[in-house]
Amino acid sequence: MPAHRPPERLPRSVRRPLRRRWGLWVSSALSFSVLATSCGGWAVLNGVGSSLGRVDAIGGGPDRPADDGASTFLVVGTDEREGIPESTLKDVLHAGGESCHCTDTMMVVQLSDRGRATVVSVPRDSYVDIPAHQDRLSGKQVAASKGKINAAYGMGGAPLAVRTVEQATGLRIDHYIEVNFLGFVSTVDALGGVEVCTPKPLKDDYSGLDLPAGTTKLDGAGALRYVRARHVDGSSDLGRMHRQQKFLAQLLHQASSGGTLLNPAKLTGVLDTVLKSVKVDKGLGNAELLDFASQLKDLSASNADFVTVPLSSVDHPVPGWGSTVLWDEKGAKALFDAVRDGRPLTGAPSPSASSAAPAAGTVPPDQVRVQVLNGAGVQGLGTRVDEDLRKAGFATTGTPSNAPGNGPAAARTVIRYDPRWDESVKTLAAALPDAELVKVPNLGATLQVVAGSDYRAAPSPAAPSPAAPGPASPAAGAVAGAESGSEISCPA
Repeated sequence: MPAHRPPERLPRSVRRPLRRRWGLWVSSALSFSVLATSCGGWAVLNGVGSSLGRVDAIGGGPDRPADDGASTFLVVGTDEREGIPESTLKDVLHAGGESCHCTDTMMVVQLSDRGRATVVSVPRDSYVDIPAHQDRLSGKQVAASKGKINAAYGMGGAPLAVRTVEQATGLRIDHYIEVNFLGFVSTVDALGGVEVCTPKPLKDDYSGLDLPAGTTKLDGAGALRYVRARHVDGSSDLGRMHRQQKFLAQLLHQASSGGTLLNPAKLTGVLDTVLKSVKVDKGLGNAELLDFASQLKDLSASNADFVTVPLSSVDHPVPGWGSTVLWDEKGAKALFDAVRDGRPLTGAPSPSASSAAPAAGTVPPDQVRVQVLNGAGVQGLGTRVDEDLRKAGFATTGTPSNAPGNGPAAARTVIRYDPRWDESVKTLAAALPDAELVKVPNLGATLQVVAGSDYRAAPSPAAPSPAAPGPASPAAGAVAGAESGSEISCPA
């Protein structure tokens, strides 16, 4: 369903998922890191710097957030289709229709000098303040107003998109990367394809996605269908963003485990392909590329964190804009504070966490991460349960979906949990006292609530008891909904 916006402004907005092109960017960044360690690295990067398309995206001004010393990128995927035959768009990419000057995917990517990366997905329909600007088409000055975040690109181009994200997040954007349809497809093909995995079949007639359960290797066109699909379940854009995160995590996993990016011939092909469709800000020069290469040298799925901006509403109607999404102000602030401070977003378990647990009742709800699945087949049940648990203080993912399988509808609500998180599950079970507890080894830090037809609103759980001496909870320090790349990539 196209994003809504004032008819005189933009045709629509779709960008968020495609920008998984960030996948493209990470691929090229990893390539740069390999090149930078070779004797010819500088020569190759010199060619790269002169070949990249440039856009004037980063402006000045006293209203910009302070420089925090980090390397923070805004990565967007655009709906531009120039140069792609109509038959290819319609029959192969399932991306027919008119192009819109808009962003379909938007991500904030921060690189750490400690070899870590943080990827924050920004829902394209986020209802935010859009700064005063000069209209891209008419040249007239436009006063500040509220609107969907993906409309900023069409209103004032890349500079307004950057300013809008800076104002909404409080993060200073240092660099800008823009990729289109063709760039995503051709880059995945140059990489030799990317494997994705799913516990249940995924089918979406709108995007052309038709995946069986299990692991499938996708070419560029198949990968585009995977990251664009919005109709495989009731989670729409939120589910699509999570699939995009899984795709990038898997790409990182393949690259760091000795895949195509370590093959010099394929590496050159990937770079040549990326350069044909990527645009970057004018300040991203050779020196910056080499600096990023050194930062990314040891990057892998296990030290990359993925998260979507926490939401308080996924269907907030606004006249002239239609359905929008609202950020959870407290959760979003906590997230962006953590990003600004350079803190890992996931609470990894300590080495002894699998064999020992903290004293009973020591894990507060905001440190218990929960994914909600609708097992009863009741329309809207997953969203209702997710909202109830979030109101009760739990760190829900905000992306409820249907439970896998074609069996009978579940009558009883079930909590699925990894035995290593047996203290976290006690906090959740206190809020859902009628739920059945099911141990699922290696499920990870995110607990799952499979809502049955017996579900009743979750009460607020009791306050946790003072912590007893012992190892910290595996979820301690985690930002709500954050997952590591190793957690969401395909099992080895």
